[in-house]
Amino acid sequence: MTETRFKTQDTRHKRVNYKAEEKISKAFDLMKADFHYKNKLQAPRLLKISISVATGRAMKQDRKRNELVIDRLTKITGQKAVETKAKKAIASFKTRIGDKIGVAVTVRGPRMYAFLEKLLNVTLPRTKDFRGIYKKSVDSVGNLTFGVKEHTVFQEIKDEELKDIFGMSITLVTTAKSKEEATKFFEIIGIPFRKS
Repeated sequence: MTETRFKTQDTRHKRVNYKAEEKISKAFDLMKADFHYKNKLQAPRLLKISISVATGRAMKQDRKRNELVIDRLTKITGQKAVETKAKKAIASFKTRIGDKIGVAVTVRGPRMYAFLEKLLNVTLPRTKDFRGIYKKSVDSVGNLTFGVKEHTVFQEIKDEELKDIFGMSITLVTTAKSKEEATKFFEIIGIPFRKS
């Protein structure tokens, strides 16, 4: 009998160099003159990106709404999304403690850079009537939060999945200590701010 040998493929994750990651590494050199940095660790870094979808009102009409949103967010980010629950009971919104009111996912590391690259180079340019992100979207603690009206702008969503369109909130969390520092950092990594 002849022996059959199978070649095993190397399935280990290969390191990918993202442009956004390269730009972040240059932040110290580009910002040290304006913000008087003495150490590279003083320069802002991107910690994580959080994507959240509020489904409170839609959940009352369709109990499977969260499952659909979880499926779509998982495709978009490459990471399993989780349901978020109400921490307080609010009578005007008819919510109780523990009610499922949304879906969220937080990406870090290589997935974060991959999502940011896709967001800046593919998703935002595909957005209808997109003119840039307002600088006032940067808060005083150095984070940037903006909304995407339709999840269908992401390339992972197929034509047959265009029903049940929902929007989402995207937050970029950094180590910046002020709004001015964060705004400069976001400009360096390529965030398309609206020209005033």
